[in-house]
Amino acid sequence: MPADRDLDRIFAALADPTRRAILSMLLEDDMAVTDVAAPFGISLAAISKHLATLAGAGLIRQERRGRIIWCKLDPEGMRAAAVWMRSFGQVDPLDLDDFERFLAAELGLAAETEGVAEAPE
Repeated sequence: MPADRDLDRIFAALADPTRRAILSMLLEDDMAVTDVAAPFGISLAAISKHLATLAGAGLIRQERRGRIIWCKLDPEGMRAAAVWMRSFGQVDPLDLDDFERFLAAELGLAAETEGVAEAPE
């Protein structure tokens, strides 16, 4: 069944913490592949494989602009998974605005915590 294969790809892509971190980064803005790779301690080839997995699952889109490949979150990519989870009646509808606010708050707290840790005594 094609829908099952789509769900399998989505959940397999979401199972990896690096790919989830990449999706969180792309919530902020489109990014070049090299910018996506910058915060991770892995090779550009490894990041490219993660991006290919996300694109194959329909969670992101990649576009070549000149010599640079840009990555963009595809908001429709999670729809099949959200619909499937909602069918159990236990999950509220996916609200990317709420998710973005949550991430901004979490990232803001992390930045504040890092700033406190680095402040001279």
